[in-house]
Amino acid sequence: MNSNPSSLKIKRYDLSDDKSLKAFSAADELILECSSELSSEDKSLGIYNDRFGYLSCHLAELNPLTVYTKKSQLNAITSNCKTNGLDFENYCDPLSPLANKVDLALLKVPKSLALFELHLQHISENSAKNVQVVIGFMTRHFSPKMIEIAGKYFETVEQSRAIKKARTATLSGKKKIEKVNLLDSLEFNNDIYQQYWGIFSAKHIDYATQYFLKHLKVDSEDQNILDLASGNGVIAKEILKKLPQSTFHLVDDSYLAVESAKLNISGENVHHYFENSLSNFKKHAFDLIVSNPPFHFEHEINIQIPIQLFKECFRCLKPGGSLQIVSNNHLNYSNQLKTIFPKVEIIAQNENFVVIKCVK
Repeated sequence: MNSNPSSLKIKRYDLSDDKSLKAFSAADELILECSSELSSEDKSLGIYNDRFGYLSCHLAELNPLTVYTKKSQLNAITSNCKTNGLDFENYCDPLSPLANKVDLALLKVPKSLALFELHLQHISENSAKNVQVVIGFMTRHFSPKMIEIAGKYFETVEQSRAIKKARTATLSGKKKIEKVNLLDSLEFNNDIYQQYWGIFSAKHIDYATQYFLKHLKVDSEDQNILDLASGNGVIAKEILKKLPQSTFHLVDDSYLAVESAKLNISGENVHHYFENSLSNFKKHAFDLIVSNPPFHFEHEINIQIPIQLFKECFRCLKPGGSLQIVSNNHLNYSNQLKTIFPKVEIIAQNENFVVIKCVK
């Protein structure tokens, strides 16, 4: 284990060029410090929600198994390991069993408490009887619900004192828990949509998407369609009803979103991609790109990432093709889009949301 955290260089490796954003927090540092007291070479180690690889890189000598949920996360960890000369490629998705049961699990608590529970469920199913789990979080993000959820899976939840506005809790005494259904069900427009815990808007199709579906414009010439940040697939599925002969490509950075969309929309003309960029698509590939782009990334608000994706959309659109998005009014994407596209128009707007159409 690397005993000197400052000797490793951990970068963000996302699409944002915001230099003020850090690749790790005091919570990551505190988890690492706590793990040094518990880990050893004879213990199997699992790491969860390690966004840019701070924990995976510093603990690489212990050959941990890192469970990812994002393609951007997977790319960042791989890049940071390579930059630091670390030979590490031990990954698993959050729906598959681990190759070996873990004795120690480290978990940076995600913003979504449903995703937090999905991780604890995965740890419970893939760990030794006497497993210890170290969770970490910034104190400003603490919720009593965290402790309540942890208590469903473990007898003992011991919190540390706060250091640099961060805190850890050590979970032990694993309870015997029945395997649960990790899917939420949502009804929309006479269809039932399934999505894994931790996907945005678990109780209903989010209101921005509903507004978008009322106002986006499609026609029969839209033969190749990309749904960017596709979530559970509802936008693509609603367009598919109107254009059943078109080809659909659904892209999302979230593994759980991609696996959810596969449950909801399928067919020979439907393709799913676990990706956080459009670099694998050729120039002029699409007639239409639609998106309800994310701007929340954990506890960050970051519009640089969707703006970079809009630039990729321009490259991938055919001449005359359109990008149509929905967003919250306060994000003011129109001005940014006008620097990318020659024609930008607002096709619908209410007190909360705006639908924008950009033509190449």
